[in-house]
Amino acid sequence: MCSHGIKFTKIQNLGNLKLSYKIPCSHCHLEFDPSLMIKDEKLHFCCKGCQGVYHLLQDKGFESFYEKSKSSTLAPPTQITEGSSSFDSQSFYDKFVKTNDKGFSQVSLIIEGIHCSACVWLNEKALNKMDGVIEANINFTNNKATIVWADDIVKLSKIIDMIRAIGYDAFAYDAMTQEHHVNKERKSYYLKMAVAIFASMNIMWIAVAQYAGYFSGIAQDVKTILNIAEWILSTPVLFYSGWVFFRGAYYGLKEKVVNMDLLVATGALFTYIYSIYITIMQHGEAYFDSVSMIITFVLIGKFLEVLSKKSAADALDVITRNIPNEVKIIREGIIAQCKLDDVKVGDSVVVSSGEKILFDGEIIKGSGSFDESNLTGESSPVYKSVGMSVVSGTTSIDADIYFMATRDFKHSTLSNIVTLLESAIHKKPKIQQMANRLSEHFSSLILSLAFVTFLGWWLWPHSFETSFMVAISVIIIACPCALALATPVATLVGLSISASRGILFKEAAGLETMAKIDTLVLDKTGTITIGKPEVVKEHFFKDFDKKLLYSLVKSSKHPIANGVAKYIKEQTKEIEEIIFDEYKQFPAKGIKAKYKNVDFLGGNLKLLQEHGIDMKFTTQETAFYFVIGDEIAAVYELKDKIKDGMPELIASMKQKRIEVVLLSGDHKNITTNIAKEVGIKKFFYEQTPQDKAEYINTLHKEGKKVVMAGDGVNDILALASADIAIAMGSGSDIAVEVGDVVLLDDSLKSLNEAFKISKTTFGLIKQNLLISLVYNALTIPIAMAGYIIPLFAAISMSLSSLLVVGNSMRIRYKWRR
Repeated sequence: MCSHGIKFTKIQNLGNLKLSYKIPCSHCHLEFDPSLMIKDEKLHFCCKGCQGVYHLLQDKGFESFYEKSKSSTLAPPTQITEGSSSFDSQSFYDKFVKTNDKGFSQVSLIIEGIHCSACVWLNEKALNKMDGVIEANINFTNNKATIVWADDIVKLSKIIDMIRAIGYDAFAYDAMTQEHHVNKERKSYYLKMAVAIFASMNIMWIAVAQYAGYFSGIAQDVKTILNIAEWILSTPVLFYSGWVFFRGAYYGLKEKVVNMDLLVATGALFTYIYSIYITIMQHGEAYFDSVSMIITFVLIGKFLEVLSKKSAADALDVITRNIPNEVKIIREGIIAQCKLDDVKVGDSVVVSSGEKILFDGEIIKGSGSFDESNLTGESSPVYKSVGMSVVSGTTSIDADIYFMATRDFKHSTLSNIVTLLESAIHKKPKIQQMANRLSEHFSSLILSLAFVTFLGWWLWPHSFETSFMVAISVIIIACPCALALATPVATLVGLSISASRGILFKEAAGLETMAKIDTLVLDKTGTITIGKPEVVKEHFFKDFDKKLLYSLVKSSKHPIANGVAKYIKEQTKEIEEIIFDEYKQFPAKGIKAKYKNVDFLGGNLKLLQEHGIDMKFTTQETAFYFVIGDEIAAVYELKDKIKDGMPELIASMKQKRIEVVLLSGDHKNITTNIAKEVGIKKFFYEQTPQDKAEYINTLHKEGKKVVMAGDGVNDILALASADIAIAMGSGSDIAVEVGDVVLLDDSLKSLNEAFKISKTTFGLIKQNLLISLVYNALTIPIAMAGYIIPLFAAISMSLSSLLVVGNSMRIRYKWRR
């Protein structure tokens, strides 16, 4: 057993050998004696594990991996068993596997070979049947699978083996290398389509001669020669270009699933066999042209779906695109390159103009403009200077800055957004689950209808040839793919639009739920208002040195104290701070301090009442009282500014017949004034967190669907009780964690758009389902009646899927404009 835990008997006595020289392993770069190495052409490996990983990386297109790691040694895999055991290596786990909040392992994989919704269903069914697999969700739009499993019951390598056993392949999802695999899939389609189109065009030229002979007369021997030529040309189309359908049909039947691939493969193969029979027997009409066209048109349709899926998915990848592997940090007074995962909280990171911010932090040197459009959707640059915060995922436009990292990369805003997006595109709405259940049984129904059609026509009576071709047309024209595409493509479009506007849905199901909402509950501070009270009036009752008051409020984190501190700072540009002899804060009340044997108080009425201060001044606004000794020296009236667009939001909700309710912890006067100002008729004041949650539960009992928007710790219970919880991006971490939707820019415009996008997306899903159902309801009876030949059935089948995709993309381009 070597230091890496690899069982390798050849090196057990390595310590006793006298080595003249050593050479590095082609994978892990650790050096060993050549006589102990496994030779593989010009390569050398220290063990079979390294050899397997090397070839796996080559096969999967990770050739650049060794260029990036050539100067460092790697940890060899912990097992040396053949196949997919490299997925169990510690290095793979460190990079790709996460542990979720329930203690289960979670990984994102790309499944190669998926070309229809039935492929998705087959993989999900096979994986979910495995012992130890908790959850397996695959998104058809980008072939990305999220798998959650209990590592002590089943190993990831066994899960990969299952995927390969049913005819597919898997590799770890990495946004920076996925483009290679997308291009690989495109090239495969290009080659298959090139063969199919070339052969089909030549077959059609031959078919012209046959059709001409059909009307003007043609000798049987000439007709047979033409049929043989079509036979030769259609064979590579069927068995090379169409192999993807045969493979899908085989693995579907292996798992006892009747899928769309079986319909295509069955229709084309039966037509091909029948045409061979006609050619050999030299009697009747052969349909090799239909065989070729069936495969060609369906294949082109699938390829266009791939392009459409890629176009929609690109919008979700915009945030993670071009993330570098390293950043510049300051270590021991010098600037050095450092890997993302090695940067710790407190490290000083260096960013030049044009570079992306990869960590949340605070600027300690420099200033300039930043592009935050990837996160907030706001195109205008934001100027920032020393002391201001920077957010990961934004880009420096013209700033050369140093900033201190306040979070590591795994916990950064950028990383959290990526996690939210990945989670959202895997969670299926209820309407999609319904569509999936329909499509599961659809193919079986079509085969049954085709068989009944054949018997009906044959017994009517008609010729075997006519009956057979009518049944084939029924098989080919049916399109479960359009039905299954209806929801995932529309959902991805909705998520794409939302992400581009700084609206993050944690689950795709949230789009459907939000579209059915009839009540919107709003918190006041930080949701309706900015959450940063500003001084609007000041009243003086006694002369005092303002640096006493400034020093008192400067150390507090309460927004009211911050508002007073900001106001004094603006009034007095240069002001010194003093250090109090005693200083104590009272949560939700204020501050007490002592300086040179004089007591100072600063806070609200409750603090004054507890200390027996006589209060003769009252105000309708929020007030901060400053007391010296036992006399009030000054009163500052503050008002929390209402966010721009709030009246428009309320008006929009009324148009949508959504009732708006304000729940506030503030006292009656402030809550009433705010409600009147923005046009909210139903409001409640002095609400505790429990009161807010109880009110939402009451709405649920009345059959209401509730959205709750809030940003503070006091909103957590209410957010958790709502059907959809909307958290403001600048709110508390725990509120963001509980929220189902996060508004990155805190904008009420985004809140309004979230409603519009969810309504649009849900409407789009229903349109797509209607299109696919109407298509099948109209075309299948026509095919059963014998009015559609297999060639036109194949064209119609492809067009139906493209119609669903096109309808979804239409909305995306409309929103983009």
